[in-house]
Amino acid sequence: MTPLSPADPLIGILRNAIVAMVRRDSPDLSARQLAVFLTCYLQDGAHTVRGLAAELRISKPAVTRALDRLGLLDMIRRKIDPEDRRSVLVARTVKGAAYLRDLRAALETQKERRAARARG
Repeated sequence: MTPLSPADPLIGILRNAIVAMVRRDSPDLSARQLAVFLTCYLQDGAHTVRGLAAELRISKPAVTRALDRLGLLDMIRRKIDPEDRRSVLVARTVKGAAYLRDLRAALETQKERRAARARG
């Protein structure tokens, strides 16, 4: 397998955006936590542990651990499904929406910087 070039634009944008988030003292999320977070925030509809596990093709305990961490960071909250009180739904929070906004801004900034360097 050939490693990606350090000049690969997408990988560079991702790396620089993550560094920017770390420098902002944003929460450090694992790849799994970020996948769960982004799925909850970017896909409409009610999210459950079972549904997230199926969507991401990871185990329910792995989703639960990710949600535990996101809950501690107040980026999601769990609530009882009013239609089926046995089921728990994942709800978005103001703090989670702010994190998503910051992440998008960091990605956009890195994209613009890369474009400006390419223009010379």
